[in-house]
This record gives sequence, C-alpha cells and structure tokens, in this order.
Amino acid sequence: MRTEYDFSKAARKALIPTQGKTRISIFIDNAVLEAFRARGDAAGTGYQTMMNDVLKQFLSAAERPVTETSLRQILKEVLPQPVKQKTMRASAITQKRVSR
Repeated sequence: MRTEYDFSKAARKALIPTQGKTRISIFIDNAVLEAFRARGDAAGTGYQTMMNDVLKQFLSAAERPVTETSLRQILKEVLPQPVKQKTMRASAITQKRVSR
C-alpha cells in the first residue's frame, strides 16, 4: 500500500455505471410519497418504479397530438355551457302582437 495517493484526476461518479437510469435527489411532498408507497405495497412493486412509470405515462400523453375527440372533450370541460333561451310559440307571439 502506498503512503500517498494522487486523487487530482479523480472524478466523483458511480463506480459501476447504470444503463438507462440516473440516481438523483428530489423533494416530494410527504403525502405523495406515502400514497406511492402504499400503492406500491398493494401492487407488489416498488414505489420508485411506480413513480417512474407514472412520469413516463405523463410524458407520452403530453407528446400525443391533439385529436378532434380530445379537443372536443377539452372544450367541453373548459367552456361554460350555453344558456338556452325560451322560445315562444307562434300562438303566444300572435297574442302578444294583438294585445298591443
């Protein structure tokens, strides 16, 4: 064993690189984390795997083009319903004109 080692060219990274995944630190609300842990336990999978799947679904949904059906659904949710006006029958209009 050497008495002194040279770490001047060392890099801080994982010793064994992982394929396709990166370790990060993230702040998540406690309620969200507890809900994912409970759902993961119920489904028999890990909560981190479940969170990753949900994020993938969100990204794929965000990239889908807007179709006529989805646009109609969005507009139905966003726009207020039109107010239907009462229509007068022809006999009521005639009576209204006669009474003048």
